[in-house]
Amino acid sequence: MTSSEHPDGIRLQKVLSQAGVASRRAAEDLIAAGRVEVNGEVVTELGRRVHPDEAIIHVDGTRVNLRDDLIYLALNKPKGVHSTMSDDRGRPCVGDYLAGRYEETPGVVHVGRLDENTEGLLLLTNDGDLGHRLMHPSYRVLKTYLAEVDGLVPRGLGKELRNGWELPDGIIKVDQFRVKDMHSGKSLVELVIHEGKKHIVRRLLKDTGHPVLKLVRTAVGDVQLGNQRVGSIRRLTKGEVGALYRNVEL
Repeated sequence: MTSSEHPDGIRLQKVLSQAGVASRRAAEDLIAAGRVEVNGEVVTELGRRVHPDEAIIHVDGTRVNLRDDLIYLALNKPKGVHSTMSDDRGRPCVGDYLAGRYEETPGVVHVGRLDENTEGLLLLTNDGDLGHRLMHPSYRVLKTYLAEVDGLVPRGLGKELRNGWELPDGIIKVDQFRVKDMHSGKSLVELVIHEGKKHIVRRLLKDTGHPVLKLVRTAVGDVQLGNQRVGSIRRLTKGEVGALYRNVEL
């Protein structure tokens, strides 16, 4: 769907249908109900034509991805895998997991990093605008981690972390913190944080006196790791992509 192929544009309901939003008839109902915006303007006329490679379309406030050359992936990164697309020393890396399926898709890169010993959700995409915003601190995209730490976490630590904990490079505030379990001299904690500094979760918990024994990232924004198998890679759903757009105000 390009402007050169359709110089006068394509009917909006057809664009929505081809983008997988709804059938053409259902898309007409969405338009008539005032639930569709084109370039920030609510559109209710069914005859409206748009250029898919230029228009920004939202349905119920969620942006619609109109480009079929963009892909959005979720990798459950195993421990021991480096957050690089290739490694000149032959060590396992994120790029290895694209082999056979996505390695020829141009421009696919990981969004942010997980250190070698951290497992869990790592996003990959060739959507540069989205990837940049997800990593930019001004959008405060939340990341959720599950950490097994040494020692029994005292009551009140969560409040201290939410109020702000001073590290050598500044005060760090977590957005949410809760203890999920404690046994055998260890604690299982879940924390949500928007900070993107290097090794921030490990450094923060170590500074509280509870060094990390195991760390898994379970969510980025509204995208959840769920029960995705370790080492597996999957395409994000349209709903997940739309949620990420909302997270970064696209």
